[in-house]
Amino acid sequence: MNFLNEIAQRFPEAISFAPGRPFEGFFDIELVHAYLRRFEQYLREEKGYDEAQVRRTLFQYGRTKGIIHELIARHLEVDEGIAVDPESVVVTVGCQEAMFLVLRALRADERDVILAVSPSYVGLSGAARLVDMPVLEVAGGPNGVDLESLEHVVREARARGLRPRACYLVADFANPSGISIDPETRHALLDLAEQLDLLLLEDNPYGYFDADGVRLPTMKSLDTRGRVVYLGSFAKTGLPGARIGYAVADQRVLGADGREGLLADELSKIKSMLTVNTSPIAQAVIAGKLLTHGLDLYSANEREIALYRDNLRRLLAGLERHFPSDGGSGVTWNVPRGGFFIVLKVPFPADDALLEISADDYGVLWTPMSYFGSDPHMACQLRLSYSQVDEAQIDEGLERLAALFSGQRQV
Repeated sequence: MNFLNEIAQRFPEAISFAPGRPFEGFFDIELVHAYLRRFEQYLREEKGYDEAQVRRTLFQYGRTKGIIHELIARHLEVDEGIAVDPESVVVTVGCQEAMFLVLRALRADERDVILAVSPSYVGLSGAARLVDMPVLEVAGGPNGVDLESLEHVVREARARGLRPRACYLVADFANPSGISIDPETRHALLDLAEQLDLLLLEDNPYGYFDADGVRLPTMKSLDTRGRVVYLGSFAKTGLPGARIGYAVADQRVLGADGREGLLADELSKIKSMLTVNTSPIAQAVIAGKLLTHGLDLYSANEREIALYRDNLRRLLAGLERHFPSDGGSGVTWNVPRGGFFIVLKVPFPADDALLEISADDYGVLWTPMSYFGSDPHMACQLRLSYSQVDEAQIDEGLERLAALFSGQRQV
């Protein structure tokens, strides 16, 4: 990731299909102030706070679990059909902290391992390294997760004396693959998790951005047996600069004192020694957006959903134009239902060295898939993100990419 950032800084004029960031054209500074005012109104009129309490809520440290947990719980019921006790919600500094807290809570000793559907988001493997928790890869496949692979990895790990604690996955438009887990597999996965006594860590940053108008139920909304810890973020649907994420951890666990409580309480204890609390001002901005839109972020993101849908269609059409299936280019790609990402397979290594050439000589950036897993086939794959570009950049970026690929085939 440092290399990607360095490349982007060295070539600021390059068209970038690299970062999975939201589109910046809709950012409006005035909205930050409007959202803060809306949250103040909520504190006064709905919570009944006096002026001293409003100031204290915004300016003081605040509770470790967060000050907008009730609103997040209401929002989840409105948007996702997820009914949770607000006390099971821990508001975090981005979803990355939520991942770290969950992994740290699950790790008791060196026998504990985490599973991840491959290819997998690098933030998960990074957090796992910080807590000294090995990551075991589970095959993905066209349905989003290979259930036979999951069962095999779990049983093999236990035969070696290891303790698989949970499996990390992105059920909707995964980063980096763009693949979603189909409905039948979601139900089967929940059944298998119960059978294997395994938690599922569901990360859902992209679920709102379907391109076909079909929203699948989250794993958490289908879970009736306490198998899913839900990791959420407002980076894509709210405001990335606020850095607000959360974990819904409603499982009952035994604490260090031998008393039963919520897993969320254990996460809160760890957070109190890590970041103490999440910025109340940042939480207030996100809460203001939730309240402004009746807790319905799907409707609040209509422009973004339409933009990403149109970008996906334009990118797919452009790929077909430059690399027709009967043209013998050797370039193929998947067709996700939405999200931010497409994966291309190419007939040559798509590594850091080629990315350097791509940036310097052709002015186009992308991400090597080898960053996201150990499968040797990923050496000849790359990820294109279409979330932060406009139509003209997509067209020109593909022209440059086609020139790069043509040059590689002639080597």
